Amino acid sequence: MLLISMNLTAEPVRLSAGFDSRFTDNAGQAATDEQSDLESQLSLGINHTSDPGRCNSELGSRIAYAYWWDETYDPETYASLDFLGDCTIGGGLVWQVSDYLRDVLQDSRSNDNPTNKTRKNIFRTGPIWTYRLGAVDQLSVAAEYENTEFSEPEQEDSERYIGTVEWNHFFSTSFSGGLTASVDRVELDTEEEIDRATASATFDKRWSATRIRGSLGYSQIETFFNSGDNETDAVVGSLEVERDINPTTSLFLEASRELTDQTSDFDVRFGEFVFNLEQTSAVEVSAVRAGLAKEFSAGSSLGINVFANRSDYLDIDREEERVGGTLNYHRPVTPQMTAVFRTGYDYLVYEDEGTTDTLFSVDAGLEFELNRSMTFEGRIGHDQRNSEVVPREFDENWVLFGLNYQFR
Repeated sequence: MLLISMNLTAEPVRLSAGFDSRFTDNAGQAATDEQSDLESQLSLGINHTSDPGRCNSELGSRIAYAYWWDETYDPETYASLDFLGDCTIGGGLVWQVSDYLRDVLQDSRSNDNPTNKTRKNIFRTGPIWTYRLGAVDQLSVAAEYENTEFSEPEQEDSERYIGTVEWNHFFSTSFSGGLTASVDRVELDTEEEIDRATASATFDKRWSATRIRGSLGYSQIETFFNSGDNETDAVVGSLEVERDINPTTSLFLEASRELTDQTSDFDVRFGEFVFNLEQTSAVEVSAVRAGLAKEFSAGSSLGINVFANRSDYLDIDREEERVGGTLNYHRPVTPQMTAVFRTGYDYLVYEDEGTTDTLFSVDAGLEFELNRSMTFEGRIGHDQRNSEVVPREFDENWVLFGLNYQFR
């Protein structure tokens, strides 16, 4: 936290407070015996970005306290945090710190309710040393420590030790490529150990309105436990494409395939991806997503995102797939009022069970800006899950009213 305090004077911290109440006719997202309840949340948000300097930091956080009036669930505290910081020590040496905090599902095959959630915190820190080999070549060496903790005791915490060497060659001011080698070891609370080694070729190309970067390589992962060890290898890689079609339209494409485990940050980088934390084994993960953002002359905006991902738990022969998409549309009604429409659809496949589920959500509402600091919102929505496993099915209708105050 030292990095934050060194930069707080550079730019004011932005504080916001919110309160909302959400009435639902199926608080437990149950297939039968639905129970209505009113959930109220009081939240506080903190955001800060430092001015560029020897030390830099970026912080975004939110904490909320939720209370269920008919006591369907006990009071809950929700939190999210994104923190990135670095300090230049000198001689090409930089010390980096990051921390990510999320409320995540414990069982990916159960519904999104408080009993199926845990808090996942990923802290990483370590030095990165960069050395110029010449006018167009650069060498980077990093040694990092990562700690992942879950708030629920049944989930396995871990410590990860990472070493990385990267060589990069600048073919031009807009094109570079290189080689990367990394090794890491994960030690779980269960005394299970997971070793991974990866070698990749990388590239980065920029045009005036387009950027493409990616990697292609080979990875090997080995798990050690009391019952023995298991080794798997695979071709791995990543691809990122960003394209400004015109001044009001942009699109992106992201794809990745990795060998990892459920304590990694893959679900942070690909938000639609959900680890099944009931499993404590190495996992092969693949994810791809694409999106389009469009702004119209009347002030309205449209966002479309589609995705597909797959997780293969290597030691237990368990596979899960998810394909889906979301649509968000905002349209000004008056200078102070905006209409909002959102919808989403997921198709889930559990190959080891031979079952499929579908998730559908839709909501519409209004946002009213009373002044530069105070905003009100009201929304009505419907969520639904259809499944070949009857206990996973549910239908839910809900109404939400809320307000947010931005301190200035």
